Amino acid sequence: MKSKIFTLFILLAFGGFAKSQLTMHKFITVGYVYQNQSFGEVGGKLLFLNNDDVLFRVGASALMGSANNKFAIMPKVNADFLLNFQKNVDFYHAHYFILGAEATNKYVAPKAGFSLFGILDLTGGYGFSVDKEGINGKELKGLNVNFTINIPLVLLN
Repeated sequence: MKSKIFTLFILLAFGGFAKSQLTMHKFITVGYVYQNQSFGEVGGKLLFLNNDDVLFRVGASALMGSANNKFAIMPKVNADFLLNFQKNVDFYHAHYFILGAEATNKYVAPKAGFSLFGILDLTGGYGFSVDKEGINGKELKGLNVNFTINIPLVLLN
């Protein structure tokens, strides 16, 4: 049921963009996630934009870490809106406010935060447990903190 709601959310978000011409950029992401346990993150994101005021990102990644002294890997998907409605500033759109959510097979976490140039992200939220058994016996719920570096693939060419 939750996957159907998430799919519907993504379709509705893209439906709003269908009328305008979108630009898409690809990113490789590396980062740190704290969700009642520390995890390293490696993955990719797609950034969609019509102008620089509202950006939409979707991504998939793998969370890797140790829970109860056992190594664990979890898949993660996320969707974010980056917002900046500032006009007539010297350094145009240097920062964005982030509203989004992330989901794994163990928890779902709405989040809010701050992004510098869309490259350095710092977000926080609250994780709601989906699986009471958690990962290696540890339930993942509570404070959620993310620090992510998004590397545009254009820079690697």
